[in-house]
Amino acid sequence: MSDSRIIKKYPNRRLYDTGESRYITLSDIRSLVLTGVEFQVQDSNSGEDLTRSILLQIIMEEESNDKPIFSVAVLSQLIRFYGGTVQGVFAQYLEESLSMFAKQQNMFTPTAGQDPLQNVSKLAQQNMKMWSDMQKAFLQSTGLGDRDDKDGK
Repeated sequence: MSDSRIIKKYPNRRLYDTGESRYITLSDIRSLVLTGVEFQVQDSNSGEDLTRSILLQIIMEEESNDKPIFSVAVLSQLIRFYGGTVQGVFAQYLEESLSMFAKQQNMFTPTAGQDPLQNVSKLAQQNMKMWSDMQKAFLQSTGLGDRDDKDGK
């Protein structure tokens, strides 16, 4: 994140945006995320990267609102993935899935006047490729992807 904005977090829990030379709030950081501004939150004393911690705070605040994204079942399942053998693969899968979802969401906005069946067909093809690639990566990470398929399937 060499070109990213640096936010300093002070012991009094205040956040200082060095790019704007002003104190900011979690709401301001949320706005940076929504507008696509890259940033890094650093502890003012140690320089430790606190970005993940701050982003998790924002998610926690959002989840406390009336319309959370994560159900109890989803949160429980996420917790079960920690420490498991597929934790790294799941993290990659989740990242790629969210990226694909965002791309697909953007595809529908400018093409709303086009044939909806064509859009859905294109999305289905992209999803199939993504799932196939992720399945291949998962199988390779477990050592199953390198086997020769003697049945020709």
